[in-house]
Amino acid sequence: MLTQLAIRDYAIVDSLDLELAGGMTAITGETGAGKSILLGALGLCLGERADAGSVRHGCERADLSARFDIATLPAARQWLAERELPVDDCLLRRVVTTNGRSKAWINGQPATVADLKALGEHLVEIHGQHAHQALLREETHLRLLDDFAGQRTAVTELADTYRQWQSARRRLKRLTETGDEVQARRQLLRYQVEELDALALGEEELATLEHEQEQLAHAEETLREAQFAAECCDSDEGGALALLNQAMHRLDPLPGSDRGSLAEVLAMLGDARIQIEEAARELHRFADATELDPERLAWVESRLGEVHRIARKHHVMPEELTALHQRLQSELDSLEGGEHDLEALRAEVEALRDAWREQARAIGEARRQAASRFGKAVQEQLAFLAMGKARFEVDVETRQTPQPDGMEAVRFLISANPGQPPRPLTKVASGGELSRISLAIQVVAARHSTIPSLVFDEVDVGISGATAEIVGQLLRRLGENGQVMTVTHLPQVAAQAHHHLHIEKQAKRNTTQTRMALLDEAGRVSELARMLGGVSLSDRTLAHAREMLDASQQGASH
Repeated sequence: MLTQLAIRDYAIVDSLDLELAGGMTAITGETGAGKSILLGALGLCLGERADAGSVRHGCERADLSARFDIATLPAARQWLAERELPVDDCLLRRVVTTNGRSKAWINGQPATVADLKALGEHLVEIHGQHAHQALLREETHLRLLDDFAGQRTAVTELADTYRQWQSARRRLKRLTETGDEVQARRQLLRYQVEELDALALGEEELATLEHEQEQLAHAEETLREAQFAAECCDSDEGGALALLNQAMHRLDPLPGSDRGSLAEVLAMLGDARIQIEEAARELHRFADATELDPERLAWVESRLGEVHRIARKHHVMPEELTALHQRLQSELDSLEGGEHDLEALRAEVEALRDAWREQARAIGEARRQAASRFGKAVQEQLAFLAMGKARFEVDVETRQTPQPDGMEAVRFLISANPGQPPRPLTKVASGGELSRISLAIQVVAARHSTIPSLVFDEVDVGISGATAEIVGQLLRRLGENGQVMTVTHLPQVAAQAHHHLHIEKQAKRNTTQTRMALLDEAGRVSELARMLGGVSLSDRTLAHAREMLDASQQGASH
């Protein structure tokens, strides 16, 4: 339910914070005092169209926020959870600037006006005398009947089955229309995958083949040069070892100090001889191990040629063949999987269609059974509301094509005068009649309604006396199961309320402001007296107001 409403610089309100409670709240004030401001501010928080003229004169923007307690509203909590918004609070905020633009937030997160409207449908239902109210929409008629019949969960499940059915139908249609293309693509993929399967290129094989090819192709040259290098090292005639040995033999016998000064050189020559001997042994070992294998070279080059040929065929680099193979195999698997099996998909469509039909049939029966009971219950309430001669009916027709919510179209029909056939509410009911019809419907539907907060704008237009008192009793009854706010001009209605919100306009210097305040008991008596007798409050009028308030509250307690 609505627990707080904050208004800043809206219309003729500079700053207002209201704490609201459950039950019935009457909203009263003199004509033109600004009762519509409260409903207008709430409407903006619920996604109504913004108007630059609603910003208070001399201010840059109007700032409005409404807080709701949604602890017992699973639909609202689910809506927030699906959008990853906090579900422990529900704060709707709307800012409107002087250029007519607006911004919206839900629980502190930026939102669209459409989001406000969608969430608001789970929070508040406003009934006024305007063509946009929910009661004039046939989808509202269907929802109210489903609530009354206890079919809301079943209808949600039906819509889910419908979405699955239509999704399967679209897949089947696409597959049927593109059957030849899919078959051609499948055949091409099979050929390509089989070719790559036959190639069976390993993940690291290409690099290994290229390295081996380079070694085998240069094996003869490598062997020749290694043997030549070995001979340069240890050949008896002109080899490095032979020359080193000669040098050392010439230096070694030198006498005395000359030989001593050459000791370091002789050591270096000795080290060089050892290194060359080791190098010669390694070169001979390498030459002995190197084999010429023209057959292996031919096979490696043929294998590389095949890899490059297939890569060119697919317009990819050779190193990309493995990834290509995986992609083509995956696509082939998907085309040959269950989703593209025409027979399986046809069976799925038929099964979903049959399931939808069975669910829709059961819901349709429940709707038709509930329609008569709903109509009779509303008719009884209308008799209390000075519309005893009116005739209310719930018309359930079968649609030509299946819809997510079933095969039925529901319309509320009313005949305001005897002898006239019932017609749609939009074509028959006047503003005052429409408000009372709405009230009668809500009294009947309240115990099943998923909307906890109801707002009625002047439901008492065109009624008076005992009927007005009954209207107040009905509104109070509604408020006992939730929250009802009603704008009223009748003291008989206001006296029945659990709470009383008074609105008045005050002129200060060159500005006009609206004040809103919840009245205590003394304040309620004074306001009821004003509503009974005008501006001048006599003792008699005050006593009448006190009596009316006491009687209403005592009667309600019984």
